Amino acid sequence: MLLRIAALALGLAEAFRPRRLVDVWLNLATEGDATPRRWVYTAARIEGLLLVLWAVRRHRDSG
Repeated sequence: MLLRIAALALGLAEAFRPRRLVDVWLNLATEGDATPRRWVYTAARIEGLLLVLWAVRRHRDSG
């Protein structure tokens, strides 16, 4: 259940604020100025939607 909640929260954050989340992870992963390509934000948004769908589906299956 905790994994579902974490996936839902992360998925919502990625779906609605992909730029902020990608920039945070990029700053943690790199030491210098790294600029992600434009498609990275779209990929993060898609990943967020998939996490939300997974969490919702798991909730329906367990209930």
